Amino acid sequence: MHRGRSLDVIVSADIVNAPWSKLVEPKRYAVAALVAEVVDALCEPELAVPEAYALVARMLSAVAESDAPGALLPRFTLRLLDMLGLAPPADSCVRCTARLDGTHAWVDAEAGGLIDRACRESWRDLPELDADDLENFAALGAAKETGAAAVRARPRAARAIEDILAHHLGRRPKAGAHLAELAAETS
Repeated sequence: MHRGRSLDVIVSADIVNAPWSKLVEPKRYAVAALVAEVVDALCEPELAVPEAYALVARMLSAVAESDAPGALLPRFTLRLLDMLGLAPPADSCVRCTARLDGTHAWVDAEAGGLIDRACRESWRDLPELDADDLENFAALGAAKETGAAAVRARPRAARAIEDILAHHLGRRPKAGAHLAELAAETS
C-alpha cells in the first residue's frame, strides 16, 4: 500500500488461489464444461442462487486439484439437485414413498429416482442397486456436515445419478459425451 495524503492507494494485487490455470487440461475442462452446462440448464436465468454459486466454486476448485475430476461429478450432481429441491430421496420409493428395504432398489429415471420391489414392473429392465450402492448413493447426497458424506461414487450409483440428471434435463448433457471420449482415449 502506498500512503497518500488522505487516501490509501492500492498499487498491486496478487491472486492467492486461482484454479483457472489448471482447468484448461482437457479432462478438467470437460468436467468444468459439464458443471456449467448442468447449472445453466437447471437454474433459472436472472435468479440468484448463492448456494449454487458456492457449490460450483467449490467444485471447480476440487476439479483443479483432482487427478480424477470426473469422479467428482456424481456428488456435485446430487448436491445441486438437492439444493434446487429436485434430489430423489435415498431412503424411499419415489412412486409410493414407502421406505426402501436397504438391500435392493431399482433406478427408475422416468420417475426421477429409486423405486422398491413393489413398484417395479418386472417387464422393465431397470438398473438395480444393491445395499452397498444404496449406501453410497445416500452418502453422495449427504451434506458434508453430517459426517456421512462420500466423494467417490460406486459405478452403479454413478450411473443412477447420470440417469436421474438426464431425467431432469430432459436429455443427456452434451459435455458428457466429450468427457466419455476423453476417458476412452486414456484407457
